[in-house]
Order: sequence, then C-alpha cells, then structure tokens
Amino acid sequence: MAEHGAHITSASVTDRPTIFEVLAQESLMVTVRPALKHAVRVAAENRPALFGWLMRNYDEVYAFLDFIVQHYHLQKYNGSFAENFYDLKRVPSADPSGSLSRRHHWLSVFLLVAVPYIKTKLDQLFEDLRHKYGTDGRSQIRRPGGQVIRAFLSMYPYVHMTWEGTCLMYQVSYILGKGAWHSPFLHLSGTRLQHLDEFDLDASVGTVTADWSKASLFGKLGLAMKMGGGAAAMVLSSGLSVGMFFLQFLDWWYASDSKAASLTAMPIPDPPRGDRNLDGRRLSPFMCPICGRARTNDTALSVSGYVFCYPCIHGYVKQHGQCPVTQFPATSDHLIKIFVQDS
Repeated sequence: MAEHGAHITSASVTDRPTIFEVLAQESLMVTVRPALKHAVRVAAENRPALFGWLMRNYDEVYAFLDFIVQHYHLQKYNGSFAENFYDLKRVPSADPSGSLSRRHHWLSVFLLVAVPYIKTKLDQLFEDLRHKYGTDGRSQIRRPGGQVIRAFLSMYPYVHMTWEGTCLMYQVSYILGKGAWHSPFLHLSGTRLQHLDEFDLDASVGTVTADWSKASLFGKLGLAMKMGGGAAAMVLSSGLSVGMFFLQFLDWWYASDSKAASLTAMPIPDPPRGDRNLDGRRLSPFMCPICGRARTNDTALSVSGYVFCYPCIHGYVKQHGQCPVTQFPATSDHLIKIFVQDS
C-alpha cells in the first residue's frame, strides 16, 4: 500500500511541470524574436536592396514562420516549439489522458501566433501615436478620427496593465498550487502542460509507410506533398533549435544597446546627390527634401544624416521603412529632433 501511494505521488509530481520549466519555455520565444530581428537588421543595413524588405515586414514574416513551426510541433509532438524544447506537451484540461482535438490544435495555434502578433502591432501603434501626438492626443482632437486616437492613447495603458496583471495572477496561482495553468492563454486553449513520456515520440513514427502502401496514385501524391511540407517544417524547426543558443548569445551581447542603432555602426552614406530634392527642384540648405518647403520642427535621420520636417520624415519612414534620399532601412527609432537655439 505504501509503495502504491509513493508511486501515485511520484507520478503526480512528475506530470506537473515546475514553475521554472513553464517560465523558461515561455521566455524562450520572447528571446528569439528580438535576437532574430537584430540579425535581420544587421543584414538589412549591409545589404538594403536585398534584405530591406525583410526588415520592413519583419513582424509578418516572423508570424508566418512561427505559424509553420508551431503548427508542426503541435501536430507531431502535441506541444509548441518551446514546450517541446523543454520536454513538455499539451493535454486536454478535461481529460489529461486523452489527445488534443482539432479544436485544441487550432485554438492553440491562434493563441501562440496570432495573439502575440496583434499585441506587438498594438504596442507599436501606441508608441508611434504617443511619440507623434503626445500621451493624451489632445492636439489631434479636431482632426478626423481624433476622438479615436485620444481614446486609444487613454485606454491602452490600462488594457496593457490588465493583460500583465492577469498573467501575473495566473503565475502566482500556479506557484501556490491553486491553478492548473500558468497562463490565461493556456487556459483559454482548453489544455494544460505535462511532461513528455517514452510513448509520445513512438506514437508519431511509423504510420507513413503503412498509409503509403494502401494509398492510390492521388493519395500518394497527397502524402508526398504532406511529407514535403513536414520535411520543410522539420528543417526550419531543427535550424531554429540549432541556432537557439546563438540567438540567446546575441540577445545577451546586445542587451545593453539602446533601441536606436549606434551611429558608428551605420554604413557611410553616399555623398548627397547634388543640390536637388526628391522632385528634382533646387534644394536649399533650409528646405525639406520631401516637401520642398522651409523645414518645420527639424528632424535628422541618423542612418543618413539628412534633415527633414518631422511630419514629413515620420510619415515617410512609417510607410516606406527607409531614408527617402539614400534608401537605407530606417524606423522611427532613428529620428533625432534638432533643437535650434533662437538667435
């Protein structure tokens, strides 16, 4: 009886991951995104014509690749990439001994990929609007959509605080043993985390050969396409696993860097193209190269050194992601306001 009780206790402890394991797997993908973005930024600054588009559409490309990796791991290992990296899997909350249904699978994919993407876009939108219009947006209240801008700037900090507070409550509840989920998104997916066992990997191997021998010609074609997609996902996943420690090293190495890239690390721009602006008209030292009028609210772009009107360069960089004169990749982090002392 005592041995049986010890076995049950041991199994229950083993099945439930520790708070350190679940937080480690959560922070893994959070570390990958900025580290990979830094590598893309370096490539775009050295080869703007080749990699500039990748930097401008980084969030969308990352979300697409993240979808492939997460879908592949959930389908084959019943867990996300980070969860499988730490030997964890997802099981239905209502029946931990059962397998994930299609609803569990696609809901998990949505919460793993789409929700972080939407959150990233909302954070970027809030920072851009706050930088452009101030913290309350009162300067835009008379413009079309001004009420929406002001409401968003006023409410989003509270939404963000609620988001972070809810996540913290779930983590505290998990630490104290009062909850089965460390994250509200895991709860919403209808799943919980457990450790992998020796039968999990065996269950995903050996079915392709049997299906191939029984399939028709079109069935074999479908299986071949499925195997090709699985192989591509496996290569992407394996490459991500191999590069994981390198990306973490990059994130640690550049942890002390500011958001804006160092001016000394920027490539030297080409000499100015004569004394003409973007429309071919003669350019005065006090004129904006974009609008061709006298500059207002002078702002320099650190990647090239050119000076523009702040509204002109902010809108251009936001839309095109590059310097309008040199075509070097640029973001709003590269804008430097110039304060001219009155004479």
